[in-house]
Amino acid sequence: MLPLLGSNMAQTLNCRTLQPMDSTMIKSLSHNPKNANSTAFTRHFAKKSGVFIKIMASATPTAAPITFGFKNLLETFTVDVHRAENRPLNVPLIAPFTIATSRLAKVENVAIRVELSNGSVGWGEAPILPFVTAEDQTTAMAKASEACAFLRRCPALTLGSMLGEIAGILPGHQFASVRAGMEMAIIDAVANSIRVPLWRLFGGASNTITTDITIPIVSPAEAAELASKYYKEGFKTLKLKVGKNLNADIEVLQAIRVAHPECQFILDANEGYNSEEAVEVLEKLHDMRLTPVLFEQPVHRDDWDGLRYVGNIARERYGVSVAADESCRSIVDVYKIVEGNVLDVINIKLAKVGVMGALEIIEKAKAAGLDLMIGGMVETRLAMGFAGQLAAGLGCFK
Repeated sequence: MLPLLGSNMAQTLNCRTLQPMDSTMIKSLSHNPKNANSTAFTRHFAKKSGVFIKIMASATPTAAPITFGFKNLLETFTVDVHRAENRPLNVPLIAPFTIATSRLAKVENVAIRVELSNGSVGWGEAPILPFVTAEDQTTAMAKASEACAFLRRCPALTLGSMLGEIAGILPGHQFASVRAGMEMAIIDAVANSIRVPLWRLFGGASNTITTDITIPIVSPAEAAELASKYYKEGFKTLKLKVGKNLNADIEVLQAIRVAHPECQFILDANEGYNSEEAVEVLEKLHDMRLTPVLFEQPVHRDDWDGLRYVGNIARERYGVSVAADESCRSIVDVYKIVEGNVLDVINIKLAKVGVMGALEIIEKAKAAGLDLMIGGMVETRLAMGFAGQLAAGLGCFK
């Protein structure tokens, strides 16, 4: 895997500095609270871990993209697995992470290691986030063990065929997180085999990405303290978790604006509002001359009418784009969004749809003219390192 190992929380990631993660790093990551993390570079971010969680990427052109790439390797690279194993990846967070629908004090994920017959090793991670991923850790461990057992006895196959077999063992949203972890490990091992970094394998559009940083649901005073801290560290965009209490959310936004007057901000309600509350938030912020650059998942994932209602008002009245996160868990959801003209942006998370599913959704969204963002669950640098490389390589995230 090519994890993010920077020494500080620089706003720009240079993918050329990344190094593979070995088993020693994994052991350290699993037992060192300072390596804990949560969505979108939150305050739980450990300064020396260099872990990306939420990524808003803008491509910085580098040299011309390589002529070979991931699609070619699907047909031409033969994968011969020598070893495959999974293990629990339990990491306490530096501080609890609270959003509208849940509160998390530690992550209980699954790490996956795949070694090819040529000695190349790849790492993946299956993130487990209650109320978002379908799997708990027990289920994820069992399914990952099943998939690893298959890889150990499987004859050599092309990369595309191997990933297809994994999709058959781990189908749909029910096992998407484990599927993502297995796909990461296999693809990472292949990339290491040909000595190509993942960002270049996925297209080579850029070797840098620029990130936002998240402030979870906290008091106004705590939010202001975090905003001031992130301002000093150079972050220009803050993502604010909202959706539990409308009036409290407004107070937090006011406090953040005082502490970081120049910041842009994203609202993420994680399904916490109903449609009327979501519109009311936009109205109140407009009256305060505070306009978010994006409003993510304002209403329940299955409230398509409410999502469309908020999306239309946000776009036409306030010039604000609305993004689907929990509402986009498959390519079927993308078709609903496109055909119903529901909203403007889709949040890609590998744990929701897997790597191959994400690539399919990205192509459909781009063809439909939708904007894309990339994010993560509460993941370590294994999964977020992969997502960062994917975002940089594709160069299609805003």
